[in-house]
Amino acid sequence: MADARRSRAKLGEAARSIAQSRIAFENISHEIDGGRFAAKVVAGRCFTVEADIFGDGHDRIRAAAQLRRDGASKAVETAFSFIGNDRWAVELSAPEPGLWRLSLLAWRDLFASWRDDTAKKIAAGQDIALELEEGRRLVDAALKAGETLKARPRKALTRLAGELADADDDRRQSLLIADDTLALMRETGPRTNLTHYECELPLRVDREAAAVSAWYEMMPRSWGQDGAHGTFDDVIDRLPYVRDLGFDVLYFPPIHPIGRTNRKGPNNALTAGPDDPGSPYAIGAQEGGHTAIHPELGTLEDFDRLVAAAADHGLEIALDFAVQCSPDHPWITEHPEWFDWRPDGTIRFAENPPKKYEDIVNVHFYRDALPSLWLELLDVVLFWVEHGVRIFRVDNPHTKPFPFWEWLIGEVQARHPDTIFLAEAFTRPKVMKRLAKLGFTQSYSYFTWRHSKAELTEYLTELTREECRHYMRPNFFANTPDINPRFLQTSGRPGFRTRLVLAATLAGNYGIYNGFEICEGRPVPGKEEYLDSEKYQLRQWDFDQPGHIKDDIRAINRIRTGHPAMRDFTNLRFYPAHDDDVLYYGRMDAEAGSFLLFHVNLDPFGARDFAFEVPLWEFGLPDDASIEVQDLLHGNSFTWHGKDHTLRLDPETRPYAIWRLLPPGGVRP
Repeated sequence: MADARRSRAKLGEAARSIAQSRIAFENISHEIDGGRFAAKVVAGRCFTVEADIFGDGHDRIRAAAQLRRDGASKAVETAFSFIGNDRWAVELSAPEPGLWRLSLLAWRDLFASWRDDTAKKIAAGQDIALELEEGRRLVDAALKAGETLKARPRKALTRLAGELADADDDRRQSLLIADDTLALMRETGPRTNLTHYECELPLRVDREAAAVSAWYEMMPRSWGQDGAHGTFDDVIDRLPYVRDLGFDVLYFPPIHPIGRTNRKGPNNALTAGPDDPGSPYAIGAQEGGHTAIHPELGTLEDFDRLVAAAADHGLEIALDFAVQCSPDHPWITEHPEWFDWRPDGTIRFAENPPKKYEDIVNVHFYRDALPSLWLELLDVVLFWVEHGVRIFRVDNPHTKPFPFWEWLIGEVQARHPDTIFLAEAFTRPKVMKRLAKLGFTQSYSYFTWRHSKAELTEYLTELTREECRHYMRPNFFANTPDINPRFLQTSGRPGFRTRLVLAATLAGNYGIYNGFEICEGRPVPGKEEYLDSEKYQLRQWDFDQPGHIKDDIRAINRIRTGHPAMRDFTNLRFYPAHDDDVLYYGRMDAEAGSFLLFHVNLDPFGARDFAFEVPLWEFGLPDDASIEVQDLLHGNSFTWHGKDHTLRLDPETRPYAIWRLLPPGGVRP
């Protein structure tokens, strides 16, 4: 019997515990895998969290979000607003980069429910004497429960309770139904059945450059004078060129000593001559490894001067973090346990069958390499952070363990929250998304291989509308030293202009590799690789040669930085253009009054005459309304009358058009 009573008591305790939580939370926009991973937002920029929040019955409920810096005890609370169909939204902002925590809570608002029901009875002409007494008691209950209220609301509540105690029914009704009373009770009333969402959600708050950046990639060794090996001083001399084009990130492939064993020759030849520089990805030689500088580039002091000079020009230096070694890397003799050895005692070279990389060996991350290798690689990143680098492009992260990246990025950003990591992972979709969840700030994408209107529309809709928009920020590189896209091999100057405008205006982050501005696309026959690639030899670049597209790059980057609509990648919308070779889309920031439209001819060989629709509906305007338009490429302004218009885009003159809309009275959401 005693055991039965104890069992019944436990059941009762469980019932009382679960009975308190009467509010349900579902479909929370910024909840990634049940809170396992952090959604990403930008410091100082408002973001909207949505959730389904509802309870049983017909009682009115209220909800709030609490946002706090990780490790802080105090949170800022902001009320949700009801959208409809049990969907709620709240606009939040985190002031500085770092890891933050988001909590959701909701409760039954007994006074608001009482007020709704009583108003209906008043409208029906029913007697409400008892209801008025119930309302008065709700005010009294708020006063008794409000011991911690601040002086102003407590004083107001005390005055209201006193007036209600002495008032007749007409006066009570007037006081209790008043909007001021509803606002006061929202501020002071008890949170009945207060329910906290079971998971405190992590948010990774990044600086602006994580979401909006323009990258220019170059190999410093090819920027020397008269065929000489380039130095950091040569790069300093060229900083005005990069900045003049409008870029804000200057990215270098590895700048470390290059191994000599199995050094590759031109065009990836297996035998190198005595003067061949080898691949910069064969990291490490007797001069040092991942924290050393290739001697022909200069010294660490020279690098520090470069970082400072770049900052003076408004540029950040981004470095390649490639976790691989040449056979000459000091780690091999110092830490042989970090590498794989074959049964005959030789070291295992890197392979991606049928490709072989005889000049590279890979580390392994487990067995005797854990944790010493992990700690060493953390030290490598922190070394360069201390030398002013806050942006890292990570080479092939999908071939290294997921836990390593989650640990390393978390440790670096805990110390330096402004650090940005770009994942160079052209791999399976779910792997790419997992890397973004694990902490990578930006991600390479499939943009390089998306060319048709249907492909681009489908892919960009996924990136900007599906859950991945909350954790995966794509960086649309139009080309890389590793990838000479087939489209650019055959499309000529029009194709380069088309891919430039697409990369720069469809995404918040984009990049080009030098040579793009002069439409360099000579391939290794049958491959997506550059002929005479500077991965294996020095190149001399003439960026003023006829046919360059530097003016296009300047114009596009100027538009990117000059219009608020270009700051939010997820505001992309596609609009009707009645031609399968014309991509038509817009970017809108209603609060800033910024609305841009883009027409892009995807056919590099033929002019397109097409009809399109001006999205007057975005501004609440009828189909026959007029709207002012500014041509952002030519500077002239005019008026579009009505929704339906036509346009011609000739790839030989300009394969794209960019417009700014100026609706009457400003932009309305």
